[in-house]
Amino acid sequence: MRTLLLSIALFVLSAAPALAVDVLIAQSGTGAAYAEALRGFREVFSGSTQTIVLTDYADVDLVRIVKEEQPRLVLAVGDPALAKAKKVRQVPVVAVMALSLNLPKPPLTNVHGVAVIASPSRYMQLFSGMGAKRVGVLYDPNRTGNYLKRALQAAESAGVKLVVREVNDPREVYEKIEQLNGVIDLLWMLPDATAVTSATLEAYFGFSLKHKTPLVSFSEQYLPKGAAASIDIDRVDMGRQAGEIAARFLGGSVSAGTAVDPRTAKVNSNPIIEKKLGLKIP
Repeated sequence: MRTLLLSIALFVLSAAPALAVDVLIAQSGTGAAYAEALRGFREVFSGSTQTIVLTDYADVDLVRIVKEEQPRLVLAVGDPALAKAKKVRQVPVVAVMALSLNLPKPPLTNVHGVAVIASPSRYMQLFSGMGAKRVGVLYDPNRTGNYLKRALQAAESAGVKLVVREVNDPREVYEKIEQLNGVIDLLWMLPDATAVTSATLEAYFGFSLKHKTPLVSFSEQYLPKGAAASIDIDRVDMGRQAGEIAARFLGGSVSAGTAVDPRTAKVNSNPIIEKKLGLKIP
């Protein structure tokens, strides 16, 4: 069945006009977040595109599709798409909405893109504005290790001490968070698929409530659950950035392995937690 579906996908793409498109969009799924990023991309990119949604098929051989269709560039939307696009060597890849895109330099020279989390310096600006000098954070070095390296540099420049706990399994999270009691002013939740899962969320909110320590997250969806503040990226503008990178690359003006932070981010807060903990969130 998988072979049949892949053959159908290739047939559909092969049925397209003979002229190669500028950009083959490999879209991980059909979620609203992906749609917002693609809306931004299409606002600024005027070249031709062709889209394949990975969840429509049991399996997709992106390398084979690129070889046969010969697009000038691949836009990978989401981590599953980027995982497949990393195998593509013939053309440049621009990634968006993918946590696995490493900054400042992706591991492959043909991979480019926009990170999915606000820059470390933006978080340090918020922490300093909240008066936090010691910030606790859990992370998996295999997932967010590169981001943590940048965060440590940004923290030093901002006069903030990061109290770091490494986790390699979600089952370690409860114990490692409790180790932060009494040694931090604020708890920082990263979009790390090992440190933050549906099974470990309560560890963060429970710690914040129990020890009266504000929690800062990467998404406003956690504010009603007990986070004090979040820094949310603008997904539409992230898509615009990806479109601008694609346009510049096809114009021949982008260097190898270019990845950037999202340029538009907004601080949101929970006024109930803010008042309860006596916080001033800038």
